[in-house]
Amino acid sequence: MSIIRISTLFCENQANPVGLDTAQPRFTWQLEADTNATLQSAYQIQVSLHPSYFESGSLVWDTTRITSDQSVLVSYAGPDLQPRTRYFYRVMVWDQSGLASPWSEIAYWEMGQLRTSDWQAQWITPDPLHIDQDAEEAYYLRKNFQVSGQIRKATIYATSHGVYELELDGGRVGDWELTPGWTSYNKRLQVQTYDVTSSLNAGTEHTIGAVLGNGWYKGNLGWGHQRNVYGSVRALLMQMHIVYEDGTEEIVVSDSSWQASLGPIRMSEIYHGEIYDAGLEHTGWSLPGYDDQDWIPSVELGYGKETLVMQENEPSRVTEQLKPVAVITTPSGETVLDFGQNMVGKVQMHVNLPAGTRIELLHAEVLDAQGNFYIGNLRSAKQSVTYLCSGRGEETYAPHFTFQGFRYVKVIGWPQDVAFDTSYFIGQVIHTDMAAKGTFECSHALLNQLQRNIVWGQRGNFLDVPTDCPQRDERLGWTGDAQVFIRTAAFNYDVALFFSKWLRDLKADQHLDGGVPFVIPHVLREHEHSSAAWGDAAVICPWTLYQVYGDLRVLEEQYDSMKGWITYIRQQGDNECLWQTGFHFGDWLGLDAKEGSYIGATPKDLIATCFYAYSTSLFVRTAQVLGREDDVIEYTALYERIVEAFTAEFVTPSGRLAGHTQTAHVLPLMFGLVQGSVRERLAATLVEYVKEQKYHLTTGFVGTPYLCHVLSENGYHDVAVKLVMQEDYPSWLYPIHQGATTIWEHWDGIKPDGTFWSDHMNSYNHYAYGSIGDWLYRKVAGLDSDEVKPGYKRMKFQPRPDSGLTYAKASLITNYGVVRSEWAIVDKGAIQYTFQLPPNTNGEVILTGTTLAAVTCHGHKLDTMPGILDVSEVEGCVRIELGSGMYEFQAQPANSPSLSF
Repeated sequence: MSIIRISTLFCENQANPVGLDTAQPRFTWQLEADTNATLQSAYQIQVSLHPSYFESGSLVWDTTRITSDQSVLVSYAGPDLQPRTRYFYRVMVWDQSGLASPWSEIAYWEMGQLRTSDWQAQWITPDPLHIDQDAEEAYYLRKNFQVSGQIRKATIYATSHGVYELELDGGRVGDWELTPGWTSYNKRLQVQTYDVTSSLNAGTEHTIGAVLGNGWYKGNLGWGHQRNVYGSVRALLMQMHIVYEDGTEEIVVSDSSWQASLGPIRMSEIYHGEIYDAGLEHTGWSLPGYDDQDWIPSVELGYGKETLVMQENEPSRVTEQLKPVAVITTPSGETVLDFGQNMVGKVQMHVNLPAGTRIELLHAEVLDAQGNFYIGNLRSAKQSVTYLCSGRGEETYAPHFTFQGFRYVKVIGWPQDVAFDTSYFIGQVIHTDMAAKGTFECSHALLNQLQRNIVWGQRGNFLDVPTDCPQRDERLGWTGDAQVFIRTAAFNYDVALFFSKWLRDLKADQHLDGGVPFVIPHVLREHEHSSAAWGDAAVICPWTLYQVYGDLRVLEEQYDSMKGWITYIRQQGDNECLWQTGFHFGDWLGLDAKEGSYIGATPKDLIATCFYAYSTSLFVRTAQVLGREDDVIEYTALYERIVEAFTAEFVTPSGRLAGHTQTAHVLPLMFGLVQGSVRERLAATLVEYVKEQKYHLTTGFVGTPYLCHVLSENGYHDVAVKLVMQEDYPSWLYPIHQGATTIWEHWDGIKPDGTFWSDHMNSYNHYAYGSIGDWLYRKVAGLDSDEVKPGYKRMKFQPRPDSGLTYAKASLITNYGVVRSEWAIVDKGAIQYTFQLPPNTNGEVILTGTTLAAVTCHGHKLDTMPGILDVSEVEGCVRIELGSGMYEFQAQPANSPSLSF
């Protein structure tokens, strides 16, 4: 008998989330079935206030049986949800034959503080009469409170101006780093939710404490030494709700009753690191009974709460710990730890040294040509951590309100009479705690290392916002980098919440005329906005999230922002169909740039008009999806006029392009602006340009992400393969030979002779060129989705065994479950393929270079296998329509003798 069951439940893309503020949470479930081609035909969702209420029928909401195959992001449509309330839910489904699943396990979500009026807490800061508000030291705040009865539930809601950590009775509350994260603080400030029920006891005194650092709010930000970008005063907002078993509630709030002090954190800055004097520690400061008579009062501030939103992104956490792989004594006599991986985070120390011993850790990404410690590329960022020992025995310390980008750590001040051991140091990797989703592997060792470098580059730069680099005095959310990398990012990790949150900041910081700042959150000068390919993140990123996750809400939320960006471009210059005005980064860092220039040789107005057309086309598709028919009509006509204007301006009657660079040819091909013989000519010319460079690229940030896609899509996959396989400069594999463990900003960040590109702008952890990962997944392994049914509801498998490899395989955990595409060349040139589709999906397989008669499935003819819905042979390709399940095909190439399996 067939079986269908629900294996996984999510609410708003999370398992059992706490602190939601959406009026209509959305549910996603994944199915398991023991038969192929399983589809959901109906579902039922039940919601209650307690797990036991399901059986009694006391429900908040019951959909009853709904005929639908939707199992992803199904919206709650019951009664209004109440603040600070936990709701439980379960799901049942039916397959296409009417077979019902058992009820799923019970999951839950919890609402947060939804209304401004829910807040009784006040913003507080130490009394400025006693503590200078510009002091570099971190603030310490504490309050005692009494619990009077048996506790049913206790929850803390907290945020800050600056960054904060909470303690309760001497222990850290939660494991989140750098809270409240980074948003456009003047418009949106996240509130974190902590369940502390198990930490409180009836009838006892407790102590809540907080530490406040500068963070992004008022510390150094940007390369202009600017400070106080959002404000000049650090402050805490905290409210704890304690619900007793008898139903009564007590609220502990931040107010003027809190006591304050400075402490051992003498300085803590995002760019510069931290100074910590353990001799100044307030031992037991967050425990009841601590004597705080020397502390000073806090004062309440009149800040509003209108900008508060509940936590939207996954938190940043320590996700991995790395031990040093070596201790290096450099030619100049420095003691340097090598962690073996360019990482982002901090170093934890375990020491037992005399009081006053000063240990300084300097962080760097690379060593110079002589093997000495190199920090020139940090610019003004110090990336230095100083620890002064207390001498009280074993001491454990890691920085609190900073992070560094590094592989190497120079240790200064270690006593000569104390043995030095790597076990005293642990590298703590920090990034947004996104769930890992995808894997790619192949027979080429360097390509596998490239994939690892891409993943590590993403981990290092996805720290609450998609930063360009994690080490120098920048670390900003550059829009151009984000949009070129987002599809690759979504293969490696679940970035649904990460980018949804960042796009809300983009919308918040967008100019009234629709212009988009270069970085989000916007912290540069007001005029620094609206470059082509950078501002287009406003359109490309929401559309990509929709394609990957099937998320209509992100399109709805960002629709006005998307439209605003197109409107901004239309208003530039005298011709609404060409973009020929304003500042543009162009093909940034293109290798065909003039001497001394960062901008490649591709005409900026050609790039700008191509992206104008592309974003307009995506906006039209967005309007179609959302049923905005008036906009569909208006912007379809606009798109057609842009294409006509592009052709008239940049394409000669004979089909030659007015831009003799690789990028100039890549963009109109990628964005579909040319067709027929013109398309064929541009593709052929692009290939000639690549061959002229001996199969090397000259593209920069704008052209590189699309170059291999264009070659593969236009019949030149072999050229794309040769391009990617190059191992000398410039290529993706060259940095690996130079020791790279992440993606570099410059192809020659380290030159063959060991010298550096430049101190001014030379990051060794810069994910943009890692966008080649998208091509590896989709074109080499052949794992792709059908845009007609987004979110991987329908797969498109088109693997390429002609990629110069003996095998390649990719997997991805989608909202429906695991998708897999693998191929391997086996006996006598035969090719074995493996495909996996989760229940409630289907897909198309395209096998090139074979015939229908030469393909079998698990050793049998295709028409005998359950789950194979249709087969055909068209234009030298075998097309197979699959339902869900796992399939193993064997194919003999058309020009080889048939094999029996």
